[in-house]
Amino acid sequence: MKKNNDGRGFASMDPERQRELASEGGRAAHESGNAHEWNSREAAAAGRLGGLAAHHHSNAALHHETAAHHHREAARHQAASRPGPPPRRYP
Repeated sequence: MKKNNDGRGFASMDPERQRELASEGGRAAHESGNAHEWNSREAAAAGRLGGLAAHHHSNAALHHETAAHHHREAARHQAASRPGPPPRRYP
């Protein structure tokens, strides 16, 4: 990734300086009472949602492929019941 070389902005700083500034921001947010602190119930709910999303995405690909297979099979059976030359098959 190309670094910003004009000397301005967070992205142009070296990573150590970025960490220092981010840490200061986190401390300041906690001191002022603006930082969100997770309780165990919120953390469990967030973890559950993340797991559901990951499970959904992995299963979605499987279901898509299965549906495509069923559509191909149905088209093949339908074509076999029609009179005329068989459909061309492509590898």
